[in-house]
Amino acid sequence: MAKTLPDRPLRPATQLVRGGTMRSGYDETSEALFLTSGFVYDSAEQAEATFLGTADHFQYSRFANPTLSMLEQRLCLLEGAEACRLTATGMAAVHAAMLSHLKTGDRVVASRALFGSCHWIVSTLLPRYGIQAEFVDCGDLGQWQRALAKPANLVLLETPSNPMLEMVDLAAVCDLAHAAGAVVVVDNVFATPLLQKPLQFGADVVVYSCTKHMDGQGRVLGGAVLGRKKWVDEVLQPFVRNTGPAMSPFNAWVILKGLETLHLRLPAMCRSAAAIADFLAERSEVARVLYPFRVDHPQQALAKAQMAAGGSLVTFDVKGGKDAAFRFMNALRIIDVSNNLGDSKSLVTHPATTTHMRVGAEERAKLGITDGTIRFSVGLEDVADLIADLSEALDSIAPAAPATRRVPLAVEMVRAPEPLPDTAEPAAKPKRARAKAQPEPAAESGAAMLFELASPLPEVPRRKG
Repeated sequence: MAKTLPDRPLRPATQLVRGGTMRSGYDETSEALFLTSGFVYDSAEQAEATFLGTADHFQYSRFANPTLSMLEQRLCLLEGAEACRLTATGMAAVHAAMLSHLKTGDRVVASRALFGSCHWIVSTLLPRYGIQAEFVDCGDLGQWQRALAKPANLVLLETPSNPMLEMVDLAAVCDLAHAAGAVVVVDNVFATPLLQKPLQFGADVVVYSCTKHMDGQGRVLGGAVLGRKKWVDEVLQPFVRNTGPAMSPFNAWVILKGLETLHLRLPAMCRSAAAIADFLAERSEVARVLYPFRVDHPQQALAKAQMAAGGSLVTFDVKGGKDAAFRFMNALRIIDVSNNLGDSKSLVTHPATTTHMRVGAEERAKLGITDGTIRFSVGLEDVADLIADLSEALDSIAPAAPATRRVPLAVEMVRAPEPLPDTAEPAAKPKRARAKAQPEPAAESGAAMLFELASPLPEVPRRKG
């Protein structure tokens, strides 16, 4: 059977490998995959007690499953949450978190900067059930104050936002929401629980698409909802149990294995993303670059106050609109065109014609999404190769530019396996800079130091409730 882990706090890298592990009587090393729809009972009396809730026994994989339970426990440890329920997809997680809590006559306040399907739930689905919805600009605290000056039941937001990487002041919005009587649901997909922990800032519920960084290799779909045990047991669980958005045990097992390397993959992706953002900012074909930790990001201070690193996404605009954007994307030879993100493979997408097509041109304009906007999910390839690919593709939309460009020495230096810079210090330059050697820590080394629970994540005052 699995050992009992120490009572002392464990670091994220250890939690990602060991957290939640349960061994069967066969003492397997890898987590067991329970591909079963149902479970048997020793007696009719045990079955009755299980359905009454007086006996602890698995009933049906739509309700719970041992493989899913391991993943739920691991995510709770990582997030610092009391309880977790898994869903078949990330959108099923968002839908379950909202619809389990809401009823006719309720009011929702949401950030305008949402993933396209989340925007559809708020703008189109909820009103069908008599639920009022109001959108606000996520970075405008005044709009949040006005919208939450009257009672509300739920607040939905994501930070950084998809695809424009806008930030929401989590602590301030959570205070306003709670004063209005609302539960705060945060989509934390872009940051992951290693870079940002919304519960520490006062959020009530955190949702994930486990499809993204948690799997990290483009294999399976999955979602997760995390929060307080009382809310999960009394509000979320009856909805999940009776509507059936259950995750497959196989998908849960794959995500469990993917989590084991998240603490190694994510720092490498963040390093590359920061270098790529600096490279893009120097190209004349690029009109705008958005990356949360760059000094020219309008909310850099807030990003550094809430996140441990800038993340693996870079958003930029190419000059020339849709035609130039398409020609650029079609010229890429390493980087794939795909609407996924958080993958080991680098991916680009054109939000205006894919993920945010159906929010409409007027709403895209409010979000700052232009026909030249490209979202870049940075993967695990050598950063020098990625920059060379980007450079050649940019050359293709600027015929007057030199045909070949040498990958800058500063970029070549970034690929060395060094720890990320201390995120508490502001960036020295907005442009590319030679990577500085980092002092070797006494007890630990490498990028894992970035994700110390007590170190890079901001200190947050304890909040009531």
